[in-house]
Amino acid sequence: MLSGCSGDSGSSGSGSTGSGSSSSTDSVEVAASDFAPTERDDIRDGGELVTAIYEIPEQQNRFHADASAPVVTIWNWYNPQIALFDGEGNYTANPNYISEVTDEIVDGNTVVTFTVVDDAKWNDGSDIDWTAFETTWRINNGESDDYTPSATDGYERITSVEEGDSPKQAVITFDGVYPWWEGLFNQIAHPALADPANYNSYLKEVHPEWGAGPYTVENIDFNRGEAVFVRNDKWWGPEGKLDRRIFRQMESQAAINAFKNGEIDVVGASSRESYATVENMDGIDLRMATRPSSGLITLNSEAGALGDIKVREAVARGLDRELLGQIRFNGTPYSETPPGSLIIYPFQEDYQDNFSAAASFDPEAAKALLEEAGWTEGSSGIREKDGEPLHLTYTLIGDNETSKAQATATQKMMKDIGIDLEIKQRPSSEFSDVYTNRDFEIFPMGFSSSDPYGVAYFGQTYNSDSQLNLSGTGTPELDEQIRELQALPTAKEQIKRANELETDAFKRYGLIPTGNGADIYAVKDGLVNTGALGFAVLPVENIGWKKD
Repeated sequence: MLSGCSGDSGSSGSGSTGSGSSSSTDSVEVAASDFAPTERDDIRDGGELVTAIYEIPEQQNRFHADASAPVVTIWNWYNPQIALFDGEGNYTANPNYISEVTDEIVDGNTVVTFTVVDDAKWNDGSDIDWTAFETTWRINNGESDDYTPSATDGYERITSVEEGDSPKQAVITFDGVYPWWEGLFNQIAHPALADPANYNSYLKEVHPEWGAGPYTVENIDFNRGEAVFVRNDKWWGPEGKLDRRIFRQMESQAAINAFKNGEIDVVGASSRESYATVENMDGIDLRMATRPSSGLITLNSEAGALGDIKVREAVARGLDRELLGQIRFNGTPYSETPPGSLIIYPFQEDYQDNFSAAASFDPEAAKALLEEAGWTEGSSGIREKDGEPLHLTYTLIGDNETSKAQATATQKMMKDIGIDLEIKQRPSSEFSDVYTNRDFEIFPMGFSSSDPYGVAYFGQTYNSDSQLNLSGTGTPELDEQIRELQALPTAKEQIKRANELETDAFKRYGLIPTGNGADIYAVKDGLVNTGALGFAVLPVENIGWKKD
């Protein structure tokens, strides 16, 4: 699944138990994950982990369309983790919840069976059983207007979720063959969420009674910007190693300062200024891995002049993505070629550059497109139509200096083709407002992936009714082609068709990939099973401080 995130984001996250292989970039070898994997017996009991988070959003239902990446991070600390992944994205069912999972083809349909461990219970005392899987399907399949799912991909292909040999067994049947089932039910919903009133009750509120796991909520303060988790005495599995897990809302510069002062234990160091600050610090470990996240610029096709596809294409052709990448990675041990896909990462086997066929950096072509759209060059160099200048706004989230430099460079690029670009800076805490209300014209943001099955979420990225595609550039024709893609019987066929369709989607000029990057984190010495995760997902109870 994909989640929307700020273009200036980062968290400490949680990972799995292997560091995986490495991929080659333009400058260094970057591992699939890097988080000091450590066995539980070598981790001491107790201690706190404090990290920054760029926002604690008001919407706290991770299944809701308005849920951004920080919501998922918070949710995972007090709700079941059904699936675990290593750094390369290999799936394992979490044995603390699932005793067995099987998949088979029955009468031409994929059938997946989950068997839940006998001890598994929600915090309200009810059993975790097949009804949790049924509820998760119903709130995410898009059939009812009572729910607003962040993605229906995969769930809409399910025809039934039924009780198996006992209430502890869920039998899930798909319509035809579905190759990406390992990306579904990685988080499950308490059956209470089947009631729309409960589903919609997470606004500035959390429900630990409908959660389960090694930790539960001590307090979430939306005004102060702090979330605190403590051990859950209703947990049946191995005890969490930490006494407390704390997230504090901070802008990026405040987070760097807090790390220097010993107030937090992990900080993102993927930008020039943050890397320079931590590079030579004592008592820390720098961890770097591939980043399963896409940076992009979204053009709002419902905003003023951007309603004209020629203006959007001109913006795309006026952007020097190579320069934006140089600004982003300057001063760090990483560089990359601008990516050409939002569904498959350059470090994955089936990656293709699908954007270059839609647009390349060509300022003269951009000027010609604006001329064709009726925007003629004025005396100041800014183009005009009907006496009005071609004015657009660029919404910048947060106070990251690298992001500011990219914004200024973009402003210059747009001026070079005759567009007056105004930069509007807003604090990180307002990301969800901008995102949810589409309160922007040009918006640098990101998509983060929870698993390696990007093609499975092609619809979430490009469907016209997707809550993630904020550009509004989808079409009924593309929607139908996506449905046909999702019905193809093998992963290989879907990947091939997805690479073809993505170029067509890019030619709507609403989503412009700008970078992937590496995750670089500065971590206090001794903190293990966290850092730069890649695709890894680790049981949160195994994060902690190594024994001396």
